[in-house]
Amino acid sequence: MMSMLTPLEEALVLGAPLFAGIDRDTVFWLIAGAVVGAYPEGGMLFSQGDPADRFFVVLDGHVNLFALTETGVQTIIEVMEPGQMFAEAAMFMNARFPVNAEMTMKTRLLVISAKSFLTHLEQRQELATKLFASLAQWQNRLMREIADLKGRSPAQRVGMFLLAHDQSSQDTIRLRLTMVELASRIGITQESLSRVMARLRQLGVAVNRSEVVIGNPEALRQFCQGDD
Repeated sequence: MMSMLTPLEEALVLGAPLFAGIDRDTVFWLIAGAVVGAYPEGGMLFSQGDPADRFFVVLDGHVNLFALTETGVQTIIEVMEPGQMFAEAAMFMNARFPVNAEMTMKTRLLVISAKSFLTHLEQRQELATKLFASLAQWQNRLMREIADLKGRSPAQRVGMFLLAHDQSSQDTIRLRLTMVELASRIGITQESLSRVMARLRQLGVAVNRSEVVIGNPEALRQFCQGDD
């Protein structure tokens, strides 16, 4: 399986929070039998309610995790990017996927069998303790970040989202989301997002199709961290 991964992809797998503090040989022993899958843009990876019989590491591309309201409106829960692992919590609980997953571009994933992973883990109880500790730390950090975001204004949440994204240069970000997806990701309406972007323009933020130019990153950072 390791021969299917480039050095960069191998580093992405080893850097997943679940594997924090675990050596390389042990990680690849745990995920023995994992496969690399290539998926087309717009393809569904799994649907809400499907058995959580596998989990994933994003090697390239992006995966939207989303839920559907009773009226069929899509709400993006998370956008998974290269180096991020997802569906591992559902796997540990021997449950079903709580959301849907869709590729937003051509995507390459490491697909890890839950059955094989758990079978290996049963042979090394000390690893199970370490993995659960890593998972708990990661989820606690995520909950703190979510709580912090809920205390921010919509404009601050959008600004923090932009600042957190990969930057192709010091002040230019290439968006991987449409404005509709960004509004859903932040949890606001498209109309609210339009008002937010108008406000952020006063801080030097400009949108040009798939690019966002931040004229003064430090000013935006101070705005996001301060009282709105």
